Amino acid sequence: MQEARNTNELTNLKELSRKQLQETLSELGQPAFRVKQIEEWVWEKGATSFDDMTNLPKALRATLAERFTLGGVTEVAKQVSEDGSRKYLLQYADGTTVECVGMPSGNKLAVCVSSQAGCAMGCAFCATGAAGLTRSLTASEIYDQVLHVRDDFDMRVTSVVFMGQGEPFMNYDETLACMRKLNSPDGMGIGARHITVSTCGVIPAIKRFANEPEQFTLAVSLHSANQRTRNMLMPGVKKYSLIHLYEVMGEYVDKTGRRPTYEYALIRGINDTEDELGALCDFCRDNLAHVNIIQLNDVKGSRFQPSSEARAGEFVRRLANVGVDATVRQSRGQDIDAACGQLKQRLAK
Repeated sequence: MQEARNTNELTNLKELSRKQLQETLSELGQPAFRVKQIEEWVWEKGATSFDDMTNLPKALRATLAERFTLGGVTEVAKQVSEDGSRKYLLQYADGTTVECVGMPSGNKLAVCVSSQAGCAMGCAFCATGAAGLTRSLTASEIYDQVLHVRDDFDMRVTSVVFMGQGEPFMNYDETLACMRKLNSPDGMGIGARHITVSTCGVIPAIKRFANEPEQFTLAVSLHSANQRTRNMLMPGVKKYSLIHLYEVMGEYVDKTGRRPTYEYALIRGINDTEDELGALCDFCRDNLAHVNIIQLNDVKGSRFQPSSEARAGEFVRRLANVGVDATVRQSRGQDIDAACGQLKQRLAK
């Protein structure tokens, strides 16, 4: 009955640091090994109730339930794609909603998470940005998305991409904390190179990210190597020039030795012209990088249309001619609006 109280009055246990949890349990006269037990229940097993924690004394479970909540999400809706992907509309205790996507492939499961509810970047072709930003998410709220998808599929999560709603680098600390928990053996134990963060090109954060010790993967939403076109498509990063982005990405590669990915959504008549292709080749030439060519995903009411498959293939060939690895990325979940640029905090009725 304790957990039936108004959870808004309680502290989310997942928001405590290990030191804070240690101090709390010490105050309650509990032995140090209880910390490990509780962390296993929270981060590995995904307990939704203190009653689940069967190796804890009943009195301790009751005390914790009086003081804390375990956060978590409520599934408002779910859609299943013909390709097996599942899109979820999830709600937090304060009523905020986000979308995330699970993408199975054989015995592997990739999860696309949102780092913010909505987005303030205002990219012209993206459904998420059209509604603006509601708020940023905490590390545990992002982690809860992965837990929910894992449990729904009943599969181990093998990779996570921060490519859902929001600009992860405008929520840097919480995004990084979540990535580290996903990577940790005390969390989901996902390899660092299988955790990818995507940014519109927030240069100060890219510089900071280059100094992090983990081997996390970086993807940059480029979408045009022509400044005027990019400003039109991505007004939220106008202040970060392509010249500056080019320089900082060179520094990133030199410092980390890791290959970044450039995301390029191909839009008919906008960024698929010969001039745009030439600019992209010049931007990527002689750099350690991989280019993901994405045929723009349809967004209802958008004035933009995707380029043809033939044009996408031509981009890949021309990039290869200047020594740049490129592939056409196959979008997952398009039939349920779960592909890149289609997430918008509500599901179609």
